[in-house]
Amino acid sequence: MRIALAADHAGFVLKDELAAWLREAGHDIVDLGTNGPDSVDYPQFGTRLAEAIASGAAERGIAVCGSGIGISIAVNRNPACRCARVDDPLSAALAREHNDANVLAVGARLIGGDMARAIVSAFLGTDFAGGRHQRRVDMLSLDLQDSD
Repeated sequence: MRIALAADHAGFVLKDELAAWLREAGHDIVDLGTNGPDSVDYPQFGTRLAEAIASGAAERGIAVCGSGIGISIAVNRNPACRCARVDDPLSAALAREHNDANVLAVGARLIGGDMARAIVSAFLGTDFAGGRHQRRVDMLSLDLQDSD
């Protein structure tokens, strides 16, 4: 699978760990930065990741910042992205199964490498269930203000 990863300065170490682990597992990795501890703005990296998903340059994305919150908000500004910010494997699996999430966000200051790998494994290893969930996922792309 082709997976894009992006992080800010708080998340680049975990991003790099995940990228190496995913490469070892045979995935094609698109590293969108950042690659050092100098302060950067997470919205820029969330936007890069969202553009990679929207353009088809990557099938899935992993976003990392200190909490996972800011970068997930940035990714979700792109209507092609359904970014789920999670802390555990069950939430990651449900994000895929029920919400067809195509981007995962984690907080490097909140979880360690082992938990991050477990979360990513659940995310990548779970298929979208479709069925009754498809209608709801389709609604995420609609302007719901105009429908009652």
